[in-house]
Amino acid sequence: MIEQSFSQWRRRHFLRDTACGLGGIALADLLARDLPAGVEDNSSRPLAPKPPHHAPTAKNVIFLFMAGAPSQLDLFDPKPALVKHHGEPVPESYLSGLKDSLIKGSARLFGSPRTFNKHGECGMDFSDFLPNLATCADDLCMIRSVHTDISNHHPAQLMMNCGVPRFGLPSMGSWATYGLGSESDDLPGFVVMLSQNGDGDIGGAALWDSAFLPSTHRGVTFRSHGDPILHLSSPPGVTSQLQRDKLDLLGDLNRMRFEQHNDPEIASRIAAYELAFRMQTTGPELIDFSDETQQTLDAYGVGDELKNAFGSNCLLARRMVERGVRFVQLYHFTWDDHSDLNNKLADNCRRTEQGVAALIKDLRQRGLLDDTLIVWGGEFGRTPMNEVRRGINPGKEGRDHHPFAFTMLMAGGGVKSGYIHGRTDELGYHAAEDPVHVHDMQATILHCLGIDHTRLTYRHQGRDFRLTDVAGRVIEPILA
Repeated sequence: MIEQSFSQWRRRHFLRDTACGLGGIALADLLARDLPAGVEDNSSRPLAPKPPHHAPTAKNVIFLFMAGAPSQLDLFDPKPALVKHHGEPVPESYLSGLKDSLIKGSARLFGSPRTFNKHGECGMDFSDFLPNLATCADDLCMIRSVHTDISNHHPAQLMMNCGVPRFGLPSMGSWATYGLGSESDDLPGFVVMLSQNGDGDIGGAALWDSAFLPSTHRGVTFRSHGDPILHLSSPPGVTSQLQRDKLDLLGDLNRMRFEQHNDPEIASRIAAYELAFRMQTTGPELIDFSDETQQTLDAYGVGDELKNAFGSNCLLARRMVERGVRFVQLYHFTWDDHSDLNNKLADNCRRTEQGVAALIKDLRQRGLLDDTLIVWGGEFGRTPMNEVRRGINPGKEGRDHHPFAFTMLMAGGGVKSGYIHGRTDELGYHAAEDPVHVHDMQATILHCLGIDHTRLTYRHQGRDFRLTDVAGRVIEPILA
């Protein structure tokens, strides 16, 4: 009887009686493209969007990292008492029992020569070095009481970006894409862009590395001109079809290898090849500013010899979040002004602050600021004392590294606007009110993205790792 039923099975009967099954297979494939990672096997789409832990207030992050540490005392945190006592020895009350070798010895109080004014309806303080950024006062959340554990550049940069002051841990952007994936199919989920003013102190690629997370989550460095990524264009004579055939063959071989070893890095490699192929079309379009108005280009400083590098990166950051890139990080260095502070600080501000202001206003005008969290800051701050170095000229003083209290800015993405959080003492040395640790900043950034920082973990070498290590708390008062 069974043999008879099979012998009577015809192609027409098969298609008729299994239509729902075949349709279900097709539907499952289509749905798999839209389902969050973890619901279905997304080994072919490692950056597929994933559900957050709670309702997010931001979809994307743009972190403007000012490597080298800008002087908060000359930009955001006016100290009349410091000006009044300029040149005097450091009070004994600050030195007694203090484990800070940087300010002991011949250092003197260094009052800022900058002029400060209050801006916006909120009355936020900005120095005369920030005329453009000051116009964004009512969009900004200024945190004056940030502190960190390290006073050396590279470890402190690792602390801010990776949560610990040592190499080998994933960066914040990598954690964000690991936790949430990305909404862009044709661009990386985590993009890094660099600009500089002279030789700078920066920790290098470790600041945007994925470490033990799958390499798909590593930050991809972009250039603002030419090929966005070196060697992205095909060489002469290699057609798109030839490239497609080559990738298909490589994909088949890699999938065979993946079935044998189940190594997630093989899946990451397959995804990277496919992403690179798609970026050969989307990448050049991304950095083509011909569809931007001249007014927009001028606002960012594009084409200006001094402002172009950082301004172009700010404009690219906006274009990236428009296209669904989850985490964009801009590095500008160096702000490490141990001497000739006024001239060097002025130069860095001229190069960057117009682009930052243009980015905030452009996102707001396009309705993107509510969904995009902007973060501005360095790895630590600068001392209220001058740094006396042999051979420098009087009037060319600078400030040394200061991990105990510094200022960071945030905007959009669910944080309060026109709000100042925290306060430092009368000399700007310690946080006197509402201290905020670097881990608290990281926990808050993840919170705005809809991630509980204590639940975003990855088991490696027998323990669960997370961005905030074993600390961190969300800064509730700054949330809108």
